[in-house]
Amino acid sequence: MAFGAGKDTIKPVSAVRLGCYNACFPNPGRSFFLQAKKIAQLAKELIEDKKGEEPVVLDISKQTSIAHYFVITHGNSAPHVKALGHHLMESMKKKKVPLFNREGLEAGEWVLLDFGSVIVHIFHREKRLNLPEAFQYDLVVSRDPAHGDFACNAAFKLAQIARARPNQIADDLVLLLESEGSKHEKESTVERMEVAGAGFINFYLKKSSLGQILMEVCRKNRDYGKSDFGKGRKVLLEYVSANPTGPLTIAHGRQAAVGDALARILRATGHHVASEYYLNDAGRQMNLLGKSLWSRYKTELKQATPLPEDGYQGEYLIDIAKKLVQEKQDSLLKRPEEESLAFCTQYAGAEIMAGIRKDLAEFRVKFDEYFSEQTLYQKNAVEKTLDALKKKNFIYEKDGALWFKSTDLGDDKDRVVRKSTGEYTYLAPDIAYHRQKFERGYEWLINFWGPDHHGYIPRLKAACQALGHDPRQVEIRIAQLSTLYRNGQPVRMSTRAGEFVTLRELMDEVGVDAARYFFIMRRLESHLDFDLDLAKQKSQDNPVYYLQYAYARIASVLRFAEREVTVKVNVDLYEAEDERNLIKIISDFPKALIGASESLEPYRLADYLRTLAMAFHKFYSAHRVVTENEELTQARLLLCETSRIVLWNGLELLGISQPESM
Repeated sequence: MAFGAGKDTIKPVSAVRLGCYNACFPNPGRSFFLQAKKIAQLAKELIEDKKGEEPVVLDISKQTSIAHYFVITHGNSAPHVKALGHHLMESMKKKKVPLFNREGLEAGEWVLLDFGSVIVHIFHREKRLNLPEAFQYDLVVSRDPAHGDFACNAAFKLAQIARARPNQIADDLVLLLESEGSKHEKESTVERMEVAGAGFINFYLKKSSLGQILMEVCRKNRDYGKSDFGKGRKVLLEYVSANPTGPLTIAHGRQAAVGDALARILRATGHHVASEYYLNDAGRQMNLLGKSLWSRYKTELKQATPLPEDGYQGEYLIDIAKKLVQEKQDSLLKRPEEESLAFCTQYAGAEIMAGIRKDLAEFRVKFDEYFSEQTLYQKNAVEKTLDALKKKNFIYEKDGALWFKSTDLGDDKDRVVRKSTGEYTYLAPDIAYHRQKFERGYEWLINFWGPDHHGYIPRLKAACQALGHDPRQVEIRIAQLSTLYRNGQPVRMSTRAGEFVTLRELMDEVGVDAARYFFIMRRLESHLDFDLDLAKQKSQDNPVYYLQYAYARIASVLRFAEREVTVKVNVDLYEAEDERNLIKIISDFPKALIGASESLEPYRLADYLRTLAMAFHKFYSAHRVVTENEELTQARLLLCETSRIVLWNGLELLGISQPESM
């Protein structure tokens, strides 16, 4: 359902009450242009004081610029509410009219477009109303069946703008919706609407529409939930990017789990995503690694040498040194030390990266690209980037160093990019790297960084802006730390790797499924308390076990039934409250994916799946699925099968297995 404004929002409009002007067309492929023309004509009629200038209708085959719209399918498709829209595009600002897009809508689907919001924006321009650029409201599954199947808070959002009472606006919206609905009564999926409380609008769906939801889930199967919300936007998602100076830690593990899940979700919602690991394989830290291995290597050959100051002390380097001795014996001692140090740096980095790749593969994380920092220097990309900034007057020299004039772009102070010694700071290659990302054609750069990098965000955004890019195209999320607990006490699992816990140790302790889910189930930018005991429990208290048990339980029921599941069921048999609620939650899956995609927060999908599992367990506990009544059995088997499909799809996006038995 889509809403515009109540009559109190826009007063100077003849006697016409402006509200939600929706139109339904059974064949969107043939009728979209007519819809666009209808909007233009309606706007012309309503804006009585606008003379001699008609709204312009643009090419309808381009990108969507409607504020919000929802798809309600009919016939062989499901009448579920699916959020597909997003903010008005630049075209709305320039041309001040909507664009409509055929993409993502299938023949035979009934479409309700948010004509109301478009008209509201036109009046915003004419009457200077205080409307936000993207007027938004919520349409959610009702928690209490007494309040209908879905509830909407549009009247409250409009009331804040119109300075009118929400229940007054809600009454107007319901009247207008009922008027529109009467024109399309046969196609409507809504049985009735009512205003509740101070202005909520509750929608009650027809029982027949609930059955059609299940039909669409079965029809789309593994594709159920997917959408073209991202419109093919090219996204580069960079995460983990741990220095190849030691094994992956649990901090890296959290980034790996969340980043991989986000990449899957973005792809499922219509984005063109590439995932990338940035290899910091140049500079001081790599030199220290090489010196540390050189020291360990000589010690293994009975030439005890102290580690360099700030060197790497982890025992993993002792293992690498032993392997190096087996391969090279004492031959490195006979070479010039500079040559041996260079070899040790390369050897240690390669050995550690091999271990990192192995751990990531076992953690079900695959990167499309491993980008080496060394290539930036080999191609002189850092110096070229500084030259580009200098030509734009963003680089100046002071005290023998080169400074980036980031204060011109909102940073709190200017930043050194090349020291007086000639050595680059961390910022210089980072700027060059992000310039290279844009040059590869990516439109949206998403980075996951550790908590110690929070201060780098303004300066990097400023650098991208200085290079001519919109800083909003760079999204940086900070991955907060995790604390492991056993028996209620913080623990460190071993001293094997020095002063940190490795991802490998965690996987060995709790398994891949539990590790991934526990990392994902909380917001990335919040501190995570990881309960090792809970992660290993085989009980419903363990959240990942709870989800997998729901899937395994369904698989067991379907095996026991020993019959094919059919979509031709008697929907009138879905009389129980928990049956209807389960169907509504199933219908909310596409919207949940879009919400996780838009917010870049996979934990939202984890929350949704837990809600779905709870609804299924409640249904299963209250109702026998396989009964003596074949008609009832088929109806309930369809509920089980659709729940299984959504659970499978959701768990797959989180990178978690779907066990057939437990």
